[in-house]
Amino acid sequence: MKTRTARLAHRRWWPWLRRIAVWAFFGLVAWLLVNQARAIDWQEVFDAMRALPAATLWLAGALAAGSFGTYSTYDLLGRHLTHHPLGARTVMGVTFISYAFNLNLGSLVGGVAFRYRLYSRLGLPNGTITRVLGFSMLTNWLGYLVVAGAAFCFWPLVLPAEWKIGNGGLRILGAVLLLLAAAYFVLCAFASGHVFRLRHYPFKVPSLRMALLQLAMSCLNWALIGGVIWVLLQGAVAYHAVLAVLLVAAVAGVVTHVPAGLGVLEAVFLALLSHEVAQGRLLGVLLVYRGLYYLLPLGMATVAYFVTELRARRWRHATSPKP
Repeated sequence: MKTRTARLAHRRWWPWLRRIAVWAFFGLVAWLLVNQARAIDWQEVFDAMRALPAATLWLAGALAAGSFGTYSTYDLLGRHLTHHPLGARTVMGVTFISYAFNLNLGSLVGGVAFRYRLYSRLGLPNGTITRVLGFSMLTNWLGYLVVAGAAFCFWPLVLPAEWKIGNGGLRILGAVLLLLAAAYFVLCAFASGHVFRLRHYPFKVPSLRMALLQLAMSCLNWALIGGVIWVLLQGAVAYHAVLAVLLVAAVAGVVTHVPAGLGVLEAVFLALLSHEVAQGRLLGVLLVYRGLYYLLPLGMATVAYFVTELRARRWRHATSPKP
């Protein structure tokens, strides 16, 4: 009886505690941003943006395009596993649209809602969509575990003195992330084909070969994203440091549930790299990065979304039984 009462109390209080923690973190980020904004010379920011060479912008844009192209292949793995009939170009188009909206509007709207909307309009059942979506998310975060684990374990950041966690703590965190990734590969090696049920949804363990393909694709994507910011910084900071800060910012954005990580990305970069790069220049680079990696793809995805909706409507009319 006491155990049941404790469980009920936990269910009642845990959501509130989680919300309080999220809002406290969000408040801390907002406070950091306000404090940083007061000290920033905004003219310096705009001058830094205008000073970026055209060749640098083109190279950063090419890396951003490579990242989106890589991410757009994630759902092809789910297509291979589920054997659904949609063509590769259609699947990549849906993934691109979902990813662009995911970055700007959050995972529930972009990554989930848009996939369900578009795939269901194209004739896929919800069960298949769930499997494709779940495997795509697994692919993305598998690469994160390995890239972040390696970065934190072997090239730890120089953290501000007031931070509680030091280089030793980062190395431990990196090792834990690598162990989690290794556990997944062990599972795929020895339990390939086994079906687990996660909250009533079946998960079929992929083969080790598929897991390695997931790893290669996701690691490449994270590496390309870090490359965009590194190129815009024109080598002012070591690549592994830029990548590590990006990985910290990515988790911070997920924890706060802020659409597009708005303000979170900037706060983390300013906190961790402002001792190496002038604040105005760093913020200018991040604003250009947002334009290249967030806003430009969002505009393209908006057009592609309406085109996909139109094609889906035509496909449904063409395949519906005639009276």
